[in-house]
Amino acid sequence: MSNRITELFRIKYPIIQAGMIWNSGWRLASAASNSGILGLIGAGSMYPEVLREHIQKCKRATTQPFGVNVPMLYPNIQEIMDIIIEEEVKIVFTSAGNPKTWTSWLKERGVTVVHVVSSVKFALKAQEAGVDAIVAEGFEAGGHNGRDETTTLTLIPMVKEYIRIPLIAAGGIATGRAMLATMIVGADGVQVGSRFVASEESSADRAFKQLVVDAKEGDTQLTLKELAPVRLIKNKFYNDIQELYKTSPTIENLKALLGRARAKRGMFEGDLEEGELEIGQISGLIHDIKPVAQIVENMITEFEDAKKELQLDF
Repeated sequence: MSNRITELFRIKYPIIQAGMIWNSGWRLASAASNSGILGLIGAGSMYPEVLREHIQKCKRATTQPFGVNVPMLYPNIQEIMDIIIEEEVKIVFTSAGNPKTWTSWLKERGVTVVHVVSSVKFALKAQEAGVDAIVAEGFEAGGHNGRDETTTLTLIPMVKEYIRIPLIAAGGIATGRAMLATMIVGADGVQVGSRFVASEESSADRAFKQLVVDAKEGDTQLTLKELAPVRLIKNKFYNDIQELYKTSPTIENLKALLGRARAKRGMFEGDLEEGELEIGQISGLIHDIKPVAQIVENMITEFEDAKKELQLDF
């Protein structure tokens, strides 16, 4: 399977494993890359030296291309970027910030840059900044999200109409059929997050993985738009947020409830009541915890079978 995404990243299949905080350490990234897709280390939950350790371990665990996802609003950003260059990482996905800030700096140092967006407006800004590809992420996605609540199958053709560079679809994609659907409406490849949370190699706590597997339709909700929109599994912490909203809270009130390290507490440490449990709507279609290699194999098999059913030849 060869197209603009496989050629850009030198991978076998046009699938990117999302660099999710507290889930995407070196084990997940290397397993993904060894399975023929692009693995990403999630730098958003790592201190700089922890990131360096994960990059070095990933390099020892795979000879295939991998990258690092960097949310640009996090602290220590200069130190993180310096480590990426020092460790000779050649692919960086940026998010949660202005792509103009780092794109030229990274590209001047030989790095392929991809930026994550949630709207046509920001896709155009990323293209203007000179990124090599764009991830357009729909409102179905887990974790932090766009405020406009544009769904993936609406967003992808809208973005495709305006950009020339390769386009990667994200949000609500966990199966080969969903991958095919997004490619039919304009994507060159897909980024998959939630399905890889429920993998053996994910660094998420086992209790959180099982909760993802047990989740049903309607068990997630987008909330905290006043801070940074985030899709969460409904739990005690989520219910506390909803109760606070009944009082017309200020942003300071919301920040006080959120506190610090809620995501780590939930996803990494397994506190299913008080933790922030970020996952996508597609969790309702995830029914088991599998090795990454099997997840990828199943997706590609389903993708190819669906193409044959529709008599497609790309």
